[in-house]
Amino acid sequence: MKKKITAIALAVVAFALILTVFSSLYVVQENEYVCVVRFSNIVKTVSSAGIYVKIPFVDSLISFPKAVMLYDIPPSEVLTADKKNMTVDSYILWKIDNPLLFYQSLGTIGVAEERLDALTYNALKNAMGTLEQNDIINQDDANTRNIIYESIEQNVASVSESYGINIVDVKVKRLDLPAGNEQAVYNRMISERNQIAKKFIADGEYEASIIRNDVDKQVNIIISDAKAQSAQLVAEGEAEYMRLLASAYNTDDRKEFYEFLKALEALKASLDGPDKTVILGKDSLLARLLMNP
Repeated sequence: MKKKITAIALAVVAFALILTVFSSLYVVQENEYVCVVRFSNIVKTVSSAGIYVKIPFVDSLISFPKAVMLYDIPPSEVLTADKKNMTVDSYILWKIDNPLLFYQSLGTIGVAEERLDALTYNALKNAMGTLEQNDIINQDDANTRNIIYESIEQNVASVSESYGINIVDVKVKRLDLPAGNEQAVYNRMISERNQIAKKFIADGEYEASIIRNDVDKQVNIIISDAKAQSAQLVAEGEAEYMRLLASAYNTDDRKEFYEFLKALEALKASLDGPDKTVILGKDSLLARLLMNP
């Protein structure tokens, strides 16, 4: 009986020792911070992965993620410098840099997101309050808007440092117009695009008129040159014709032979049809040549 009680006592002691050993060990993963809490105070913060020892049944553990976290901020309305409402939809990327400070100032991820929501909204409201709506909604280079985002990020980051939070990025996903302002802004944008289109059309018509005038000028020059060359060729042809005539009639023999050839050509042309009858007067050169060659 005593042996049985002794065995049970040893088993209980062994179980208590095993439980104590396991309660005194904890594991830290690569992607987390682990804080050891003793009587509501953090006594140690571990950021390196591994197995560590704590006081069993006294120390408790709180873990926080190391990774960058995304918080999608609910859309909210802001007022521009020209007193126009705009709905801003944004997000923030953040991570915990100092888990001890984070736990002491905020305690949980949920509280941290509430604080970041308020900080980001205030920064957006202050930044948008210095700009008019036309400065926000336009076709300018996106880098100008990136400067606005950077200023918002710096404002949020400067305050978040006191909570042990590092702000990685703050971005505006979209800027919407309230329903009452949408149509007025769209009409203004359409009017601006129509003015730009009219300017392009006017510039194009002006360039086209210059091109047409230049082409008409070139056509007139080409036609004038062609007419001058034609007149010169006609004059040269007539001069050559007159020279040939002069050379053909410079002696009586040449004159008679030339007249004879011309008469034969005329006779041949007159006998070209189906009717081979030729009526000639007695004084005709052809008649004299045919009757008395």
